Amino acid sequence: MPGLDASFHPLISWFQVNGGTIDESCFGLTTFPEEEGGRGAIALKDIPEAHTLFSIPRALTLSTRTSRLPSLFGIDRWRKAAPDGFLLDNGWAGLILCMMWEEANHGRWAAYLASLPSQFDTPMFWFEEELTELKGTSVVEKLGKADAELEFHTKLLPAIESRKDLFFPHHIPVYYTLEKFHIHGSRILSRGFTVDPPASGSGYYQDEVNGSSHAMDVDELSPEGGDDDANADDADDDEEDEGIVSMVPMADMLNARYESENAKLFYEEDELKMVSTKPIKAGEQIFNTYSDLPNAELLRRYGHVDLLPLPAELGLALSGDSRGNPGDVVELRADTVVDVAARFTLRKQPDFSSATNSDSAVMEDLNGRIDWWLEMGGDDVFVLEPPASPLPDDLVSLIRLLTDDTEWQKAQEKDKPPKAKTDKDTLTIMLEVLEQRLALYDSTLENDEATLASSADLPLRKRNALVVRLGEKRILSSIRRKISQELEALASTAGDESIGGSKRRGEGGSEGRTKKQRR
Repeated sequence: MPGLDASFHPLISWFQVNGGTIDESCFGLTTFPEEEGGRGAIALKDIPEAHTLFSIPRALTLSTRTSRLPSLFGIDRWRKAAPDGFLLDNGWAGLILCMMWEEANHGRWAAYLASLPSQFDTPMFWFEEELTELKGTSVVEKLGKADAELEFHTKLLPAIESRKDLFFPHHIPVYYTLEKFHIHGSRILSRGFTVDPPASGSGYYQDEVNGSSHAMDVDELSPEGGDDDANADDADDDEEDEGIVSMVPMADMLNARYESENAKLFYEEDELKMVSTKPIKAGEQIFNTYSDLPNAELLRRYGHVDLLPLPAELGLALSGDSRGNPGDVVELRADTVVDVAARFTLRKQPDFSSATNSDSAVMEDLNGRIDWWLEMGGDDVFVLEPPASPLPDDLVSLIRLLTDDTEWQKAQEKDKPPKAKTDKDTLTIMLEVLEQRLALYDSTLENDEATLASSADLPLRKRNALVVRLGEKRILSSIRRKISQELEALASTAGDESIGGSKRRGEGGSEGRTKKQRR
């Protein structure tokens, strides 16, 4: 069993002094190997199901509702859009600024913030040459680094510069930098929770005068999980009940791993509780797994990947190292489908070999169809799962919409996309879509599998990128193999029917000749 890590003693002491309770007889903090999640929680003895490991006063969660900064700044200016305010209640900007301010002024959460990591292996902090290892995956385009930095320069810095009495000039180059902005943002991404506001629907802010807070009136006991996508980018002032992105001390110490959850965060009127959801043996790691994420998302949010035995029923036809993440999926952009559909449509034209202007006309037609699809609420990204699962219905429907004129006409008449029905054309197009999607990677499946088998000396970031793209390639290659087999079966069936038809025609012809001879 890993030993308890003394470096966490200041965090535990701060937590308890501020009203948090821990069952130290069964719950401890330690540092695991990187492949097991790094810092985390461990069971010090056998823990039964439904046992409270620790509890957190609601006022000890850090959010824009519990920090004093918004009230000191002025609630109206905090919440209103420019030019009257800075719209700091939307997204994570306000929480990041609260974290910066609390750290700079050694506020209530300073000891907690000091315990959080300042270095991350998430791709947000990778060098450009390291990011090339993720080419072909959806990770890089989801980082949003440029958008985040734009928000820092256009929202946070103007807010900071507008109140030199709150954000002291000599603190700015230390606590309010772009680097700190990314660090706090990554802390929220990897450790933030969405905490429900009062049942009344009105959030609360720390009192500007004495720092006290109104009691939070919440629903009865119900589970609560972390979710980095719970930001309020599309929220407005009337949507207080959607949850408040918060930092939850101690709860954020628990790691996550695929199908390994053995504890969950629950909330009551005045506190949040981490409760075991199954028996936990002494020496086992305590996991709070919010959802079973694919490796691409684990890497983007937390900087690690899962390597577990892959069940045969996933249909991945593994060779070599059979480890991976059973929750892996592949994201497929609709524009890839449109590209393939355009080539397919052009090939069907009788004068395709001599066509000169037909491609622009085809693309104009397809763009009209895709616009209709999006207006009807269709997705522009599809999720491909292991081949044991069927192709997504909406993907099959889109392919038929783009390539079948009859289905396109029916769709407009009925104001409804085509049914998800596969045929030879649909499978042929899907096969080409998979080939085009696989071509986005710089390495082959076979090369990546060989590299993983001998990856002991690979740098961590390169290894993690390898695991992400390998998981995606296995899915794409296995679906491609499955579709190829289906097309072969269709061709074989068509051949049998053709042969059978020839026999019948031959028999009929022979009988006809006999009759003719008789006549």
